[in-house]
Amino acid sequence: MSETTNYVTKETFELMKQELHQLKSVERPAASRAIAEAREKGDLKENAEYDAAKEAQGMLEAKIKQLEGVIATAKIVDTNTIDTSKVTILTRVTITNMATKKTVTYQIVGEKEADLKANKISASSPIGRGLIGKVKGEIAEVQAPNGMMKFKVEDITV
Repeated sequence: MSETTNYVTKETFELMKQELHQLKSVERPAASRAIAEAREKGDLKENAEYDAAKEAQGMLEAKIKQLEGVIATAKIVDTNTIDTSKVTILTRVTITNMATKKTVTYQIVGEKEADLKANKISASSPIGRGLIGKVKGEIAEVQAPNGMMKFKVEDITV
């Protein structure tokens, strides 16, 4: 696993900690109980219930490990200290697509918070990477799967 920093707000960090607690204190014991119940039903070689319970436990453990990794590399960003002179993590940037003249506002966030429906794009996405460091009025050239795209930075806010 790469040691990338996951930039998150304090609220998202707390939600991740709550989710991890839920997985460890509620779902992990439930998975163990399901395996124990399936084991009691006889021959393990022909016990599909046992196999399913073991597989579910494996997926749960993988999810716990992944979430622990995200929390371990999380850096909490305070929205009150964000510099809006250039595009950075957690800034809202209004951009105009130079080809379509369509204007949209995105918030640049860490991967864990990315949600295109809520106009939150990851700083590690092609558009996010292309916008980071740009200032108002600058053109960002972004290599997208369908070719080079150009966006003009119209405004940067928190």
